Amino acid sequence: MTKRIIYWFRNDLRLHDNEGFLKAIQDADEVIPIYVFDTRQFEEIGSLGIPKTGTFRAKFLLESVQNLRDNLRKKGANLVIKLGKPEIVISELAREWDVTAIYTAKEATQEETDVETSLSKKLKVYNIDFEVFWGATLYHPRDLPFWVSRLPDVFTDFRKVVEGKSVIRPAFQEPIALRLPEGLEFGKMPEIYELILFSQLPEVDRRAAFVFKGGETEALQRLNAYLWETDHIKFYKETRNGLLGANYSSKFSPWLAYGCVSPRQIYEEVKKYEAQHGANDSTYWLIFELVWRDYFRFLALKYGTRLFKTTGIKYNLELRWNHNRDLFDQWVNGKTGIPFIDANMQELKLTGFMSNRGRQNVASFLAKDLKVDWTWGAAYFESQLIDYDVCSNWGNWNYIAGVGNDPRENRYFNIFTQANKYDAKGEYVKTWLPELAAAPAEAVHRVWTLSTEAQKQYGIVLGETYPLPVMEADKWLVK
Repeated sequence: MTKRIIYWFRNDLRLHDNEGFLKAIQDADEVIPIYVFDTRQFEEIGSLGIPKTGTFRAKFLLESVQNLRDNLRKKGANLVIKLGKPEIVISELAREWDVTAIYTAKEATQEETDVETSLSKKLKVYNIDFEVFWGATLYHPRDLPFWVSRLPDVFTDFRKVVEGKSVIRPAFQEPIALRLPEGLEFGKMPEIYELILFSQLPEVDRRAAFVFKGGETEALQRLNAYLWETDHIKFYKETRNGLLGANYSSKFSPWLAYGCVSPRQIYEEVKKYEAQHGANDSTYWLIFELVWRDYFRFLALKYGTRLFKTTGIKYNLELRWNHNRDLFDQWVNGKTGIPFIDANMQELKLTGFMSNRGRQNVASFLAKDLKVDWTWGAAYFESQLIDYDVCSNWGNWNYIAGVGNDPRENRYFNIFTQANKYDAKGEYVKTWLPELAAAPAEAVHRVWTLSTEAQKQYGIVLGETYPLPVMEADKWLVK
């Protein structure tokens, strides 16, 4: 009897370093690779009226799934593509094709694990095995020197222990070939409007720091370019807080988020680079960021749904949040009257991307200055960011909002100080807020202080061509 296994691709849209997929090929005579566009992931988020997956994310996902299909075709295979609820679609396919087991990548947070549980229950009735494989992190949870329930609540403590006591497993090789059942129907790729009602593919803004295209092929090309072709990794630590341009940071995060590249693949490539060019602070820092990413995923395992509640993983009942929709919308649309905030929010709105430095500042502004429910901001990022990763996004928002694992109590960003430090000449603000282009560098980050005469000189009319601040901003100017 032919042994068949379905491999369900999720946030592991790659052929390299994919243990579960490789194991399915080894364990079965025939493998059915499938990707299901879960329609729930494109519904609106509660009362906010925004889709869980916005157009920039949807475009990147569509490109990534298409590239996975293309790469499977090169191996004489293909990818089954469906729309619906994975637990229903896959259980029906499993019965139709008399499969022995379903293999898939393990996820960490409740929405995803609920789907796993639901599918597992449906399969159990028909005596079909369900096996999950962990491949989302640099360090495997089984290799940590403590139970995840004992995960340190300070990142530095975690990092020091794992760097000293844990080993990073080698990446798995890409499969050579696989055999599909005959007569399998593969389905067509959906159009974006089939995922998000009345939507169309977003246009590329000429000011975008980087034009992202989804897929494993693009991910590996970017890895090669950043390390080997341009040598930009050599200066990563010095440039990582940049705001403009393609190479101030690695830009690996979108491909990591959808599993188009694995963290271990990046790690091994960095180690090859170090062997040829020598290690430095920047090569270490890139790996350091991967370890941070691991930490947020393990935090999600430890704290579960607390990650998504206003009280956060600290279960902080003291902080109070407002639900002022007008303030939130001004923040979303880059109309707060604070140039550094507005420029970053415009970049996010028009490109689906924002620098790490920008994310910290806009999140702090929403939570600490406007005191708007931080979960609204996290939900907007979920919808809009091309590189949305559930654990990193919600973990970082916990951290910034003061309900997470920040060892420094009441961390606060002085937006004016930050703007002058990271955009001293105002180039970033002027790129995304052309209405402020004529303002001199020393004034562009505090345009609300301009006199009527100065406004006229620089072609600015506060309250008309550029908004007045939504809060008392002069507090940042006091030394």
